[in-house]
Amino acid sequence: MNNGVNEELRTYLQKHYSKRTAEIYYRDAVMFLKNIPDEENANYKQIMDYIGRVRERYAIATVQRILHGIKAYYSFLSYSGHREDNPAASIRLRDRRGRDIQLQDLFTSQELESLLEGKKERYRGLDLRNRLLMSLLIYQALLPQEIEQIRVQDVDLEKGTIRIHSGSKTNSRTLPLKMQQVMLFYNYIYKERTQLLGNQKSEILLIGHRGKAVKAEDIPKHIKRHYTNRFEGRRITAQSIRQSVIANLLKNGKELRAVQAFAGHRYPSATEKYRQNNVELLRTAINNYHPIK
Repeated sequence: MNNGVNEELRTYLQKHYSKRTAEIYYRDAVMFLKNIPDEENANYKQIMDYIGRVRERYAIATVQRILHGIKAYYSFLSYSGHREDNPAASIRLRDRRGRDIQLQDLFTSQELESLLEGKKERYRGLDLRNRLLMSLLIYQALLPQEIEQIRVQDVDLEKGTIRIHSGSKTNSRTLPLKMQQVMLFYNYIYKERTQLLGNQKSEILLIGHRGKAVKAEDIPKHIKRHYTNRFEGRRITAQSIRQSVIANLLKNGKELRAVQAFAGHRYPSATEKYRQNNVELLRTAINNYHPIK
């Protein structure tokens, strides 16, 4: 795709989608184009082959998003007269994201805090960054998409707070940092982050070893790489960590509205399910670990 078409695509996406969605679809489309020869004339099978390769690397939610970006690209080709059909239009992924809260995949606060110590990294500065990343999952129960958006200026160390931007399903909010996080943030921002950036500049809080911003899709891969088999029989994911934090707050008597605001849920029902499911979850646990003989 030449630079002219490149800019046409960007303009098309910005016109038809929100600013953030346009940026994400553009990035996913460009990655697709780099991996598909003669992409303008690609057929259904070639696209499905690419989706198959993507499935092996990413969670289903990310694969769904990438597919939407590909569909948007071919919609652009049709819109701009480069192609008459959209070969991706009929593609539907049948995977369903598990929405049920499974007690066997939930963790106590003590178990979650043990995740702050992961495997050692090869590159200087990444150990501290990883602890900071995990602390945002464990103490603030953030979604990967929310973590990706955090900028240095969103962190107020004097007040001990962090501002979380709104997402597709969550509200913006300002959350308190734990006391132990404040020093962690200070050391990372003013020491290790500068070294990770090198000669590059960025406002994004979390930086990789090559100076690039950490993306939402990098977080599940990090968790899988560092924590697989940490707790036998239980899956550690960003989702199970978030669910655990919310469930623990309600279990400890935190008021529903306060937990809703903390989690960024737009509707009380999204928070309520963590409480309503407790009886059924307990029954599931009893059946799994203490079956009636």
